[in-house]
Amino acid sequence: MITNMPPIAMLWDSSHIWGFMSLRALQSLGFPVRLLKGRDIAQGALFRKTEGTEPCRLLVVPGGSAGLKREALGDAGVAAVREFIRKGGRYLGFCGGAGLALSHSRGLGLCPWIRADYPQRILHLVSGYTLAEPCPGDMTPDWQGRRPSLPVWWPGRFSNSGGDVDVLARYHSPDRNFWIADIALETVPVHVFGEWNKLYGVNLTGDFLAGTELMVRGEHGEGTYVLSYSHLETPDSPDANAWLAHILERLTGARVERSLVPAWDMTAPLAALRDGLPASLRTLAEGTRELIGLGTEHRLFFPRTSWLMGWKPGVPGSLCNNLMACVSMACSLEPNEAALSWWSGKEAELRELSGGFFVGAEGYLLAARLADTLLGIMPAAVDRKSLAHERDRLFGHPMLGRGLLGDLIKIIEEYIYLCLAPRNA
Repeated sequence: MITNMPPIAMLWDSSHIWGFMSLRALQSLGFPVRLLKGRDIAQGALFRKTEGTEPCRLLVVPGGSAGLKREALGDAGVAAVREFIRKGGRYLGFCGGAGLALSHSRGLGLCPWIRADYPQRILHLVSGYTLAEPCPGDMTPDWQGRRPSLPVWWPGRFSNSGGDVDVLARYHSPDRNFWIADIALETVPVHVFGEWNKLYGVNLTGDFLAGTELMVRGEHGEGTYVLSYSHLETPDSPDANAWLAHILERLTGARVERSLVPAWDMTAPLAALRDGLPASLRTLAEGTRELIGLGTEHRLFFPRTSWLMGWKPGVPGSLCNNLMACVSMACSLEPNEAALSWWSGKEAELRELSGGFFVGAEGYLLAARLADTLLGIMPAAVDRKSLAHERDRLFGHPMLGRGLLGDLIKIIEEYIYLCLAPRNA
């Protein structure tokens, strides 16, 4: 553990799996971490000393919905972050955390750039590794003339709106495990892309990203921000993790002894439940495992990495993956008295939510499978409006959450927060 430095502050709200990834990465690189909610920041937490140390120097904002993070901060929290950076603080944002820092109606206005739209929705559905074109500078490691391989997971895009912003990296070309929706590009013969473009007007080569900005840095007042649409905190991603370690050294002044974030097997805690867990949490873990198994058996979900499953377009796979991440994290932690007491007070609500969700979700996934099967021969066999209504009731919006699952995840994440609270150094 890196000592003699204040903890890194991390915004906890509305991050889900991306928050867990950021926490794992920071801790595995040896940094003390202090989890903060938007209301804490609004009340001045970034400026307060903790346990005899000086106030935070760096705020990390993980991926997730920028809009929900803005909502959690409120006007007072936004003002506090802006003042923190203006007075010399540092900001590191990944994906949604990068988007939050931009200059739009729901942004922090740290960076003068805005978000760019994708001309086609499917072009937002990219995930996997891309070769990046690094730009020299103090925040860029020496790559010895090669292009690093960096992960992107359904990223937004920067729109260069002028101003004093330095580009750290640009997209070059797709690399390993690069997908558009549920199509792995490396499994498609090269000549097919040209035929698709010629016959159907569809470009799925991934070259539409080439030359666009992937990672930037700039100054706001006396402070510094680094914004990355690459998830540098992705487990077991050597180039990305090395770049993250380099940036953290520059932003904190600490010396990082190791740079690789270890692999994350999210299924392990679900397969071997530890003793001492609340009985209802064990029930949640079993229900989650069965739901993912059902979706996989019916080819709606499929294995991709140890922490990320793949899914067919239209299926709420990202939300189910968030559930799996939340339950896995909760099952891996040693509960304390505060967490157990809080969980106990939520038992009745948990039973009602989980009972309604798992039964409904199984029925929904099977109905979605049936609708997909019959689409070509009986397109009206499954009522699409009813299917969409049930999806909204159960899963809510892909980015905004809500629904039964959103309420369930909110309870689990609060339990996780309370389990970690004593270690919020």
